[in-house]
Amino acid sequence: MTASNAVLTNPQATTDFLPLNGTDFVELYVSNAKQAAHYFQTAFGFQPLAFAGLETGLRDRESYVLVQDKIRLVLTAPLFKDSEIGRHIDRHGDGVKVVAIWVDDATKSFEETTQRGAKGCLQPETLSDEHGTVVRSGIHTYGDTIHLFIERKNYTGVFMPGFKPWTPKYQPPVVGLKYIDHMVGNVGWNEMNTWVNFYAEVMGFSQLVSFDDKDISTDYTALMSKVMSNGNGRIKFPINEPAEGKKKSQVEEYLDFYDGAGVQHIAVATDNIIETVTALQSRGVEFLRVPATYYETVLDRVGQIDEDLAPLSELGILIDRDDEGYLLQIFTKPIVSRPTLFFEIIQRKGAKSFGKGNFQALFEAIEREQMLRGTL
Repeated sequence: MTASNAVLTNPQATTDFLPLNGTDFVELYVSNAKQAAHYFQTAFGFQPLAFAGLETGLRDRESYVLVQDKIRLVLTAPLFKDSEIGRHIDRHGDGVKVVAIWVDDATKSFEETTQRGAKGCLQPETLSDEHGTVVRSGIHTYGDTIHLFIERKNYTGVFMPGFKPWTPKYQPPVVGLKYIDHMVGNVGWNEMNTWVNFYAEVMGFSQLVSFDDKDISTDYTALMSKVMSNGNGRIKFPINEPAEGKKKSQVEEYLDFYDGAGVQHIAVATDNIIETVTALQSRGVEFLRVPATYYETVLDRVGQIDEDLAPLSELGILIDRDDEGYLLQIFTKPIVSRPTLFFEIIQRKGAKSFGKGNFQALFEAIEREQMLRGTL
């Protein structure tokens, strides 16, 4: 199947049986939540919001909640050996465990998805404190990743019951990150369509676009990808699987080091990518770089843009265009010890696509990093 920007309608989604308001939070299981929180504050400009741990009566784990505009990260670490969280980290390394989705009715969301075939991981439960109630429920997705449905319309607290405000003196300024644009999952060989069908049939998503190994390949490696989106477009999940190539692709490398399927990267939006990336680089965030020759012909391909090409070239920001406009994007190197999880910074100037025109240069940049790691 070749790439297309046309929306492929899911026949079961003529009525939205699973209305979603957006991403509520993303929870990472990490070996040291205190240090990880410091990193995301320092490097990415996230602001402290809430904390749960021994001081709040939580005995087996501690969690730090950070926020930047509409993005909420929860960083959770175990407090004892032989715990579920510890075993998750032993297997996968630091990475995304929970993609939580904001809904108006967490109970109905659980019922609608489980009756369509989802495997439940958390029966609907109500959490309460002096600030009101939060209802949450959950289902399994690819690998060990789960979706939680979060209903917080009757809650006025800082995050949810069990958490207290976290107000350290150390609060570096934000860098202009606004919201989660999309989140990419890597799955195993021949599993992409299984999970595409899961999101279509269980959650009512539609397929926005697909890319095959002719679109996403180099001389050495290839992959396949399909982008799934909910009805209002606030949740977008591209799903990648490996494709046959001469050498090990980035998806295969991910699957090897993560030991299974999981979230590969989180794409976060900004209104000014030059300012955001300049700030991130000054704080030590490392990005993939394409050859300088990329910028010699990029405007011939994408046409006129509002930005001066010089700072984009200096920072290594990529450009692509579709029928709706253009986008600017750049990808960090892995932010964890294993070559697994990374971030994308994206600014959309009308474009609704995902940077197909940059795939060749981007994948060659990834392969150069793989060569340095000895994993290509």
